[in-house]
Amino acid sequence: MAELTLNWYCIYVKSRHEFKVFERLSNLGIEVFLPAVERLRRWKDRKKLVKFPLFPGYLFVKIAKSYDLILSVLKTPGVVCFIKNTNGEPEVVPEEQIIPLKMAIENKKEIDPYPYLKEGQIVRIKRGALEGVTGILKSKEKKHYLIIKIDILQRAVSVKIEASEVELA
Repeated sequence: MAELTLNWYCIYVKSRHEFKVFERLSNLGIEVFLPAVERLRRWKDRKKLVKFPLFPGYLFVKIAKSYDLILSVLKTPGVVCFIKNTNGEPEVVPEEQIIPLKMAIENKKEIDPYPYLKEGQIVRIKRGALEGVTGILKSKEKKHYLIIKIDILQRAVSVKIEASEVELA
């Protein structure tokens, strides 16, 4: 029997259930990716580092396109649905959109949600921790950012970079 190909899919979860669903799916042995960042939150009496989902309400799972696996994800408490294509099937998220996002988070880059862009200059990082990653170059207040898009969500994040690290893709 041929081995099934594993693809990334985006799932929508109940509000504020991202971390719980991440844990439940991980416990089922499913590869799951929850892009999250830590932010310093201040209250009147204290400060604390708090982890926040980069895309509230969304997680990514890497599974084979099989009825049983899709059903097991859907039956997980907190999961609402898969993001689907026009045919009503779970939409595959290209791995080349997941990998740069994982790399930026793993390398603790300064990362922030960014408005989704449909146009702009495509650049590639030529050195450093994100070498080879492509995205859109954006300037703001004399600083440069690499915009990494996740098309299926129509969302993007910005990663602070040095302009000298990039070349045209």
